[in-house]
Amino acid sequence: MQVREAMTSDVKLVDSHQSIQDAARMMAECNVGSLPVGDNGRLVGMITDRDIAIRAVAAGKSATTEVGQVMSKEVKYCFDDEDVSHVAQNMGDIQLHRLVVLDRDKRLVGIVALADIANCEGAGTAGEMVCGISTPQQSGSHQASSHH
Repeated sequence: MQVREAMTSDVKLVDSHQSIQDAARMMAECNVGSLPVGDNGRLVGMITDRDIAIRAVAAGKSATTEVGQVMSKEVKYCFDDEDVSHVAQNMGDIQLHRLVVLDRDKRLVGIVALADIANCEGAGTAGEMVCGISTPQQSGSHQASSHH
């Protein structure tokens, strides 16, 4: 099964110049903890509720702080035509619950989550991912390769 068959394609994108308050409001409306960040239709980062809490609120920044100032610039992603079980293994290796999905033209087409994979592939594949995500990494252990 390919990622495009399991992913959620209704993805909200926040602009890097929008405020963190806008991003938090979007997260609340969509009931998600992270959003992809774009500039002129190009994926430039991810912002999480944790980014807002740690990099903004804890640092004393205002609610009008731009998303681009607190987002994570390194974005892990997969392609929509990749095999779900391969992507699930990589997600476990790099300890991610969600992964941005791009098409081969590198346009954002969706997000695939642990729950999506469990619904499509069954509990076995999802369980393997959770084991990988829940296992603390030891220093010096290898990281899964990511596409760039």
